[in-house]
Amino acid sequence: MIKRLVIGVVALTLCLVFIGTALAMEKGNPRKGKYTYRKVYSTCMARGAVESPKPTVNPDAKTRAQWEQVFANRDFAQFGCDQEWAALPAEDVNDIYSYLWEFAADSPTPAKCK
Repeated sequence: MIKRLVIGVVALTLCLVFIGTALAMEKGNPRKGKYTYRKVYSTCMARGAVESPKPTVNPDAKTRAQWEQVFANRDFAQFGCDQEWAALPAEDVNDIYSYLWEFAADSPTPAKCK
């Protein structure tokens, strides 16, 4: 009886560990996000939609909560370059979100696009 209980507890613990690990993997790559974010604007400038290859919105323009709101609602109109944002795969959007969230105004290391 006790042996079954111990096996059940160990199995439940392992399941929780694997689920936690899987959820943690959904976080994007901030370094790749920075590159992709800049690439979107370079492509947009080549098309003639914007005048500068530098992104118009810096990571420190918003707090982490504001970035969460923008990406939860998928409200990318403020960035401009609507065609490029619509064509981005979900993984790239997640990477860009990770970059913007990591270097937001209220983060320990706020950053601007240089």
